[in-house]
Amino acid sequence: MTSPAPAPPAAAAAQSPPPRIGLAGLATMGQNLALNIAEKGFPISVYNRTAAKVDSTLSRAAAEGALPVLGHRDPRDFVLSLARPRTVVLLVQAGPAVDATIDALSPYLDAGDAIVDGGNEWYQNTERRIEQAASRGILYLGMGVSGGEEGARNGPSLMPGGDFQAYSNIKDILEKAAAQTEDGPCVTFVGPGGAGNFVKMVHNGIEYGDMQLIAEAYDVLHRVGGLSNSEIADVFAEWNKGELESFLVEITADIFTVADPLEGSTSGALVDKILDKTGMKGTGKWTVQQAAELAVAAPTIAASLDGRYLSGLKDERVAAASVLEEEGMPVGLLEKINVDKKVLVDRVRQALYSSKVCSYAQGMNLLRAKSVEQGWNLNLAELSRIWKGGCIIRARFLDRIKKAYDRNPELANLIVDREFAREMVQRQGAWRWVVARAVEAGISTPGMSASLSYFDTYRCNRLPANLIQAQRDLFGAHTYERIDRPGSFHTEWTKLAREGK
Repeated sequence: MTSPAPAPPAAAAAQSPPPRIGLAGLATMGQNLALNIAEKGFPISVYNRTAAKVDSTLSRAAAEGALPVLGHRDPRDFVLSLARPRTVVLLVQAGPAVDATIDALSPYLDAGDAIVDGGNEWYQNTERRIEQAASRGILYLGMGVSGGEEGARNGPSLMPGGDFQAYSNIKDILEKAAAQTEDGPCVTFVGPGGAGNFVKMVHNGIEYGDMQLIAEAYDVLHRVGGLSNSEIADVFAEWNKGELESFLVEITADIFTVADPLEGSTSGALVDKILDKTGMKGTGKWTVQQAAELAVAAPTIAASLDGRYLSGLKDERVAAASVLEEEGMPVGLLEKINVDKKVLVDRVRQALYSSKVCSYAQGMNLLRAKSVEQGWNLNLAELSRIWKGGCIIRARFLDRIKKAYDRNPELANLIVDREFAREMVQRQGAWRWVVARAVEAGISTPGMSASLSYFDTYRCNRLPANLIQAQRDLFGAHTYERIDRPGSFHTEWTKLAREGK
């Protein structure tokens, strides 16, 4: 006689009162966030179209401390299991999947209930859904969630925006689930409409820049200084004890210590076996597009995006290297740079720090510009605070960015905050040296170079834009302004040039 198949793990015993919050979408992020909320003492109902994901979540809940997670395989049962006013968090793929999930759940929601989309959604999609939900009396939040699977499980940075009442209904839950710092939980109500999604988008754009700059620092250390993987690991571990302390620097140190785990592979570090093609999911592109639409310079973030595009042209790059080598250009360094390793490490550290300040400055300026356009009233100091823990771009100097905006909420640029200005001036010599040596050696440093150009352009009180404006007036009669008198002027440049000859 065949034994009956084992029943799925039992849900935690029903709570009284029933859960105030539910979560739909039990891929890695959703599952971990649900367990995080349950671990903080808040019973939670979970739902997924695929029953196996519900079962695996319940198995983990049982194994990780009999956490109060209630599993549901039917959307109606899931929604009706919640205490009113209900809050349903969605952690599904951005785009049509969000609309499909809303369609599946909304028939069972009542006026006053709330939907919280925790995905990386385009902010205008959230604003559309806010209006659609409001027509039925349903509240809506678009909530950025940063920190990856570890952050989701142990404490992410949360960026909710939309309906304030929807936030107020679960504020206590979010504050317990979020990462904790000395300044409080890493969550705040960002603003109305799609503000939460937009802030998360720019966070990701800064993340793109940060990762590109760290990769360039590694490239210079390895190719100019000849540092081994173990030496690079030690360098990043040491940097993580000082002004560069951050999540990304910390994990970079770890990455260089990991040996290739595959049987049959040649010995060596795993990082050296990874194909040099970078993936992306769209938020970096959106950031650069928004910067262009708002006329905000974001060259470091744009350079990081271009770097990912170029990395994808692996076959073309290999072919180009071959063609150019045949024409006399070596594949390796164009010029050998003789420099003491300790000197190189210190100069690269200073270049990385200065470049990072520019990347964050560009992101903050983009947030401010969008806030003005939309009337969101974003608090840049508060956003800096909630990024201090849990999220991918968390870094020691975010505390100093917060203080800079506390001192002056209308600060035009981080570069002109007195503390940051002093540091940039002190480090700019090393920064220039690193970029110049990389150019001489033929090493691409688009992020560091873009940051340095941004710094030099922003600090310059007289740019060659006068010539560009003269050109525009010559071929298009676009007019120009003068430095010695008010008004707009147009000149018949070609006629006067010919007369002058």
